[in-house]
Amino acid sequence: MGLLDRLTRGLTRTAERLAGRFDDIVGRADAPGQETAALDVDTIEALEESLLAADVGLGATTRLVAAVSQRPRTGTGLRAALTDEIRGIFDGVRPPDQKVSSPHVVLVVGVNGTGKTTTVGKLAHRFRQNGQQTLICAADTFRAAAVDQLQVWASRAGVDIVRAGEGADAAAVVFDALSAAKARGVDTVLVDTAGRLHTRVNLMAELDKIRRITAREVPGAPHEVLLVLDATVGQNGLVQAREFAAAAGVTGVVLTKLDGTAKGGIAIAIAHDLGLPILYVGVGEGIDDLLPFDAGAYADALFRPSW
Repeated sequence: MGLLDRLTRGLTRTAERLAGRFDDIVGRADAPGQETAALDVDTIEALEESLLAADVGLGATTRLVAAVSQRPRTGTGLRAALTDEIRGIFDGVRPPDQKVSSPHVVLVVGVNGTGKTTTVGKLAHRFRQNGQQTLICAADTFRAAAVDQLQVWASRAGVDIVRAGEGADAAAVVFDALSAAKARGVDTVLVDTAGRLHTRVNLMAELDKIRRITAREVPGAPHEVLLVLDATVGQNGLVQAREFAAAAGVTGVVLTKLDGTAKGGIAIAIAHDLGLPILYVGVGEGIDDLLPFDAGAYADALFRPSW
């Protein structure tokens, strides 16, 4: 199954929420006499409601509606105009080019319950499939059984893991992992950090310590800070992303559980409101169900016709 097909399947619930409303909007735009007319007020309001219902967010919805409402549109043209504008939002927040480094250090952050640990395992699998020698660092020593869970994922991905017991100093585990990575010539180190809220002062201080350790041991590290967000929480995820972006220097977002929600429009809100690129999306529980984000495929899947 190709990327578009898998992403389309993952966005099924979101697209279904949009389908009836959007098909009605397209029908209005295609009505006799509307071919060269600007969209009427009722059509604009219906479009706003459909986008907000998919958790696209107020800011992005305002931009999308403004971009298409003043231009004459047939229904087909309206669909194309929206998808083009959405691509434009994502194109404006592409991640910066990564400098070549060895090892390449990636911190994975987020609150508990987002699928952070499983995402680390899936990323390790993807990197290994791409020929990168990858090492997982189990720096989530705060949550019971987190290290054991990550060990299972490391085994499934076929990569090594550096771990310590529950309650160990997370920064010390990171130091050990980086030392091992340099000694073994590892390409990429994935650091699974403890799930935390910005209000947990002790855990945020721990994250700062981890960042300092990585910077001291590897030039330019951490090279990426990936925030894992649960798509099912919708606009609450936007709040989480804003707080982590301020506190942890987030460089990109992994959006999980996209297949289990009708709120898949949150990806647009994150890119538009926070200027953070969506790098990967989770569309299932399997180890291969973490896909690199493709703005064009996403927009096409979101607004595909229901007929």
